[in-house]
Amino acid sequence: MDDLKAFLCIARLQSFTKAAAEIGVTPSALSHTIKTLEEKLGYRLLTRTTRSVAPTEEGEMLMRSLGPLFEQINDELEKLGAMRDTPSGTIRLTGADDSVQYLIRPVLADFLKKYPEINIEIGIDYGFTNIVQERFDAGIRLGESIDKDMVAVRISRDWRLCVVATPAYFQQYSAPQTPNDLIRHNCINIRHSITSGVYAWEFEKGKRQFSVKVKGQFTANSTLHQLDAVLAGIGIAYLPDYLVAPYLQSGQLTEILAEWCPYFQGYHLYYPHRRHGSPAFMALVDILKENYRKTL
Repeated sequence: MDDLKAFLCIARLQSFTKAAAEIGVTPSALSHTIKTLEEKLGYRLLTRTTRSVAPTEEGEMLMRSLGPLFEQINDELEKLGAMRDTPSGTIRLTGADDSVQYLIRPVLADFLKKYPEINIEIGIDYGFTNIVQERFDAGIRLGESIDKDMVAVRISRDWRLCVVATPAYFQQYSAPQTPNDLIRHNCINIRHSITSGVYAWEFEKGKRQFSVKVKGQFTANSTLHQLDAVLAGIGIAYLPDYLVAPYLQSGQLTEILAEWCPYFQGYHLYYPHRRHGSPAFMALVDILKENYRKTL
């Protein structure tokens, strides 16, 4: 059983080094385990190169047949652990850094203090992470971008993006009067993933919807880094209202073009149906729902 679990881990991560770190053994010991397993079964399960590891055809068949069975075993063990009075276990979440900052950070300390046997692990990712494949328990996304086979729980109000810069920037350069005027300014861009293009700023007025491809000297893959850049006076940024609100109030930033900026459907916590029912997980869902209700 341990050898089969080791094989599934390597096949999932496509790396002996990463799998060895997750399991807690050396890569050489793991390589020996797989070699012994392949000898017992009489099939080569993994194709190894200097740069990658991939399942053979026989390995793919074994993954398809054994993967769901091991998940079922893990689920049953979790249910057994959930019978205890105190919620416990590790909850793995994924989301963009600004959504985690906005929704998880305010409740994290109190939640962990209240449930000392629960551990929270967060993976920051702007891409559309497959939480089942990447073995996350849940993710945070806008409601409109969640697959229909997922459970979705609203945890934030609707929000909009804000075009902002420092007062000093607008003193030096004339403030844009329309979104198209932005193309003549130094704008702070974001590229959500290595394989995606630079985000085109979305606007609307009445029934008219359009986007503007702005240019600038600085591009990040993190909204928080965009915020740092705009506060440093580098240029104009397009950031969520919940992120810039305190800086607008203090006067560190100035907003323009507000009448052109659309609202987005609020953030949701999404997860597969099989996660429903774990006391530890549902305790987190409850505190996020409660925090959302306070904003209404």
